[in-house]
Amino acid sequence: MSIQNIKVPIMAEMAAQGKQPEVLFWVGCAGSFDQRAQRVTIAFVKILNSAGIDFAILGKEESCTGDPAKRAGHEFTYQMQAMKNIQTLNLYKVKKIVTTCPHCFNILKNEYPSLGGNYEVTHHTKYLQELIDGGLIKMKEGGAFKGKKITYHDSCYLGRANGIYEAPRSVLESLDADLVELKRSRAKGLCCGAGGAQMFKEDEPGDRRINTERTDEALATGATVIAANCPFCITMMQDGVKGAEQQDKVMVYDLSEMIVQNNGL
Repeated sequence: MSIQNIKVPIMAEMAAQGKQPEVLFWVGCAGSFDQRAQRVTIAFVKILNSAGIDFAILGKEESCTGDPAKRAGHEFTYQMQAMKNIQTLNLYKVKKIVTTCPHCFNILKNEYPSLGGNYEVTHHTKYLQELIDGGLIKMKEGGAFKGKKITYHDSCYLGRANGIYEAPRSVLESLDADLVELKRSRAKGLCCGAGGAQMFKEDEPGDRRINTERTDEALATGATVIAANCPFCITMMQDGVKGAEQQDKVMVYDLSEMIVQNNGL
């Protein structure tokens, strides 16, 4: 994905000019360093630029939220990370945060307040829905996904943890695609296998990997596109598709990537 002509303002540079952006885009570790997730970051920035959103990122001042440490049971490491981030966010008087990672979204929204970090936190699927509904993103008719069969995987931290089910589906419906639900979806959805810091450890004993089971459910729908909203889910589902040797037929995309493709951004 081309990164030419995209504008990514840095919070420190804006502060030096006496400017306060409306939105802080929290990129997250995956969105910053994982090659696959970087494509989602670029897609979302292209959308923000196209919609004329006044935003900035922390850049090198952004640190891990501490979510993986907390889920793995290391509370001290989590609190050290969180306090460092809260100090930075409060220094810049940040009020509104949007992020492409449900793990970052959940911890910033629900667990940072107890440590003094109080912000309006939005996941990018909800933000995309708001931009579409507000007319800031005009969806091209007859785009890249018109009539294609798409299935959507509910990530744990966006779905069951925060009850956000309709916003991502609303975004997908705006693509004029044929949305087919997984056998287990919404509140009964199945984890991709990466949650709870499982992404960073060896599999536990069992006869089947969770991502294999979840991917098989997606492939059973006959969809040619698996839509997701989480960098961990994308990795696990892509691995599952490759394991089934379906990578030439079935693609795994974040919703922001689908909007970019649909609108030719």
